[in-house]
Amino acid sequence: MGGAFGPPAPEEVIHVAPDDGSKNVRPDAGLRVRVPDGRLESVKVVMSQDARESPVPGRVSADGLTWKPDDERLALAAKYTVDAVAVDGDGRRSARHTTFTTYVPEERFIGYVAPEDRSTVGTGMIVSLAFNRKIVHRAAVERAVRVTSRPAVEIRPHWFGDSRLDFRPEHYWKPGTRVTVELRLRDVEGAPGVYGLQHRTFTFTIGRSQVSVVDASRHTMQVRRDGELLTTVPITAGAPKTTTYNGKMVITEMLEVTRMDSRTVGFGGEYDIPDVPHAIRLTDSGTFLHGNYWTEPEVFGRRNVSHGCIGLRDVKGGGADTPAGWFFDRSLVGDVVEVVNSKDKKVAADNGLGGWNMSWKEWTAGSAVK
Repeated sequence: MGGAFGPPAPEEVIHVAPDDGSKNVRPDAGLRVRVPDGRLESVKVVMSQDARESPVPGRVSADGLTWKPDDERLALAAKYTVDAVAVDGDGRRSARHTTFTTYVPEERFIGYVAPEDRSTVGTGMIVSLAFNRKIVHRAAVERAVRVTSRPAVEIRPHWFGDSRLDFRPEHYWKPGTRVTVELRLRDVEGAPGVYGLQHRTFTFTIGRSQVSVVDASRHTMQVRRDGELLTTVPITAGAPKTTTYNGKMVITEMLEVTRMDSRTVGFGGEYDIPDVPHAIRLTDSGTFLHGNYWTEPEVFGRRNVSHGCIGLRDVKGGGADTPAGWFFDRSLVGDVVEVVNSKDKKVAADNGLGGWNMSWKEWTAGSAVK
């Protein structure tokens, strides 16, 4: 004890909250170092998390009595160490060392990001985050994701349901643009008791601009590179009873060869082809632009016979000098393929990366931050 029997104990001079030795401290508990009189000379706080230490920035109030961190929210699953030195009203110096640990959540969520880190993609790429858990606090999660570009353009978010968050600019990206995606999801509460895990940065680059327009009534596809027409390719689209979606679609996957089974896309046993060459995915529901070797060559450019996909002439095993091989070799994930004049509805905005089919007003209305 202090008083007439000697100097006061450090805990009487320097008050630290949370208390020394506290466990399972909640992130909103608040961290404070204060003295009733005199002044704080120095405060050093270190946060240890995942075997890494980092200083906690903060500042002492103008009157010298209180220190608080710049970020009021505490990290989860972390150990905090506080070292403070103060001088009391009688000019006596005291030092105090305390520690506490924060709450370790049992449930975490992560976001799977497309496109891949450090990739080069087409002009129509949309940044898409698919969360492994349903997000209830969508505004908090949205604020923890930052998408920027160089050169800078306005980039806005849109929620599709409670587990998918997409970002895009108003118009297609300009070639050469470098896009940065910052995930600051760690310790963000996405749903009651469910906290984010990631603290990562992704980047990707926009390559050349390639937009291809499929005219289902004319049975052609015009391929334009940086606005200039490269070629017109004969195609076959969806037959009258299994038409192809209209609208803008974005290439999300490219496969040299894949199996296509009608049962996996809502049909019966109409087809099961184990070796479809040059397969380019356009929608999540199973719309592909792919090589076709089993249909008579005279069909391409004349009739629509597919089950909804867009077929280009090819040979078994995939040929480099066929229309399908030529297009595959000149395509990127993120390129745009737009279908017009098909007797079908417009593709849904959440079916693949179909967000370009929404107006800018519709897109920006999908933000959870008002």
